[in-house]
Amino acid sequence: MRVLLVEDDAALAGEIASALRAENFAVDRAADGEDGLHLGDTELFDAAVLDLGLPKLGGIQVLKGWRAAGRNLPVLILTARDGWSDKVEGFKAGADDYLVKPFRVEELVMRLRALVRRSRGHGDARIVCGPISFDAQVGTFERDGLPLKLTALEWRVLSCLMLRKEIVVARADLIERVYEGDADVDSNSVEVIIARLRRKIGHAMIETSRGLGYRLTAEGTAR
Repeated sequence: MRVLLVEDDAALAGEIASALRAENFAVDRAADGEDGLHLGDTELFDAAVLDLGLPKLGGIQVLKGWRAAGRNLPVLILTARDGWSDKVEGFKAGADDYLVKPFRVEELVMRLRALVRRSRGHGDARIVCGPISFDAQVGTFERDGLPLKLTALEWRVLSCLMLRKEIVVARADLIERVYEGDADVDSNSVEVIIARLRRKIGHAMIETSRGLGYRLTAEGTAR
């Protein structure tokens, strides 16, 4: 999962980014509204965390700009403004959730996971595909009821496939949602991660659609 964090307080942004990365999120940061608007409008993210009091362009303007451009990524407003009118303005602009500072990072993580899960059409936090189950609220995977140990990149790829199970996910889409914007991505990096996942969950569970991408499926486990 890849998150866009638009926050001008460098210390707070660093704390949030570190906490999200510890939970396997990829995080791209913007320190002002203009940069945040541009990133959200030109790159793929699973969700955005957006401050309201930003330099150059306010958070509400950023959000309205994304929505006007047809960007439907889930947006969580994170701000010190706790007035009812501020919340109403945020939701009217297109926000999906609203969290007031000060806050607990654990709550931010849980809310982001819920936003991403629901945006992919999953009402239940537990998503199952054959022997693999994913607790999308806690962020843990199991295979046949046993914990599945994954690296951060493996977790991001498998969660992306799990949230779109039985659907082909384009290779380019995986790359954009798994790596941060400044990452040096090797041309066959996704293939390497897919190969490692196949060894851990079963080769037949991840199908390659040549020229298109990959599909997580339970069909292979029934053969």
